[in-house]
Amino acid sequence: MRKNRIGGVRVVESGERKTIGNISLRDVQFLLTVPEIYGDYISITAKNLLTAVKKYLEKHDKASSVLSGTITCQRDKTIKELIKTLDSQEIHRMYDVDDDGNLERVITFRDII
Repeated sequence: MRKNRIGGVRVVESGERKTIGNISLRDVQFLLTVPEIYGDYISITAKNLLTAVKKYLEKHDKASSVLSGTITCQRDKTIKELIKTLDSQEIHRMYDVDDDGNLERVITFRDII
């Protein structure tokens, strides 16, 4: 992520196009700060990282957009609606999906600006 100067990546089920989650730089911080996750960081999969971060946040009653799942939108949303969603969910990216939930494109605050 650092090499490509991106703040997050989507996670898909193996062999699928449907997004099951998002890993942001904030999520990666857990690898460095939470011992129960950090201890196995070399072999942890993206899906398992998402699960571990969610469990940790729920256990410690911490609010996070990670707990609300992947935020998606349809292409007919207005820029105003996109900004409101990004702001209310305190996230920086959203996934534009087709009617079957397959990724069309990623929309970020940076794109909008």
